[in-house]
Amino acid sequence: MNDSAKTLIEGLKHAIQTEADGYQFYLMAAEKTRDETGKEMFRVLAEEELRHKEFLSAQYKSVTDTGHIDANLELGEPSDFGSGIFSGDIVKRLNESQFEMSALSIGIQLELSSIDFYKMQVELATDPDVKKFFNELVIWEQKHYQALLRQHDMLKEEFWAQGGFAPF
Repeated sequence: MNDSAKTLIEGLKHAIQTEADGYQFYLMAAEKTRDETGKEMFRVLAEEELRHKEFLSAQYKSVTDTGHIDANLELGEPSDFGSGIFSGDIVKRLNESQFEMSALSIGIQLELSSIDFYKMQVELATDPDVKKFFNELVIWEQKHYQALLRQHDMLKEEFWAQGGFAPF
């Protein structure tokens, strides 16, 4: 096995563990949030992390068996979180939503860490298929990151306004 394949295998191992951690975190967040829409959205995020893990595991098997990623495997499209992570009711009980705010903050950091890791793998890769592979993962994680960040920023602004912290 060449050095490129060895580097790819190490990257895949790390990525598989990261996705497994994300899956467990989003499952926990789904169980603990009191917002029904939030429960569903965290479940969707958990399912997507599990799909990532399965995709990465299949690629790991391909690399260990053949020395190359399987360009025929597809990740699919990420979910659209345009309507937000939580229902509008969360604003009414914002002072009681510390867990949800913490879950958003942790999720943001998990996604950002994944984005950074996958971008680094793109830079390390010499094979165009491997670059494409990790770029797809960057795009997926960026969509999760943006959805979580939008919701966090909206709730933060509302929290500040309710608390009289807004500078206007």
